[in-house]
Amino acid sequence: QVQLVESGGGLVQAGGSLRLSCAASGPTFSSYAMGWFRQAPGKEREFVAQINRSGGFAYYADSLKGRFTISRDNGKNTAYLQMNSLKPEDTAVYYCAGSRKYGTTLLHMYDLWGQGTQVTVSS
Repeated sequence: QVQLVESGGGLVQAGGSLRLSCAASGPTFSSYAMGWFRQAPGKEREFVAQINRSGGFAYYADSLKGRFTISRDNGKNTAYLQMNSLKPEDTAVYYCAGSRKYGTTLLHMYDLWGQGTQVTVSS
């Protein structure tokens, strides 16, 4: 069973950048499309981005296009989320997740979940 561990969260000022990492254990990381979700206090978990198994294709929540970039390195069993021009409304716990299916934003389609990493953006 693949396990996911996120890192890279923290406190950043508005306009700043952070890069989140999602390290996977196990030999089958490359068989999963990887996604990032986030959950702000009192809100539902929402889709951020997903990348396919090879890393050649990705798609994003419309509101985040141009500021966030998802990538992966299958040789390192790691997925990344580069976040630029951060805003206070980006404050949330960010989760990485793995799915056998590329092209889905639905939480129940993701079999693997990390524990989350807190991102706080101050104004």
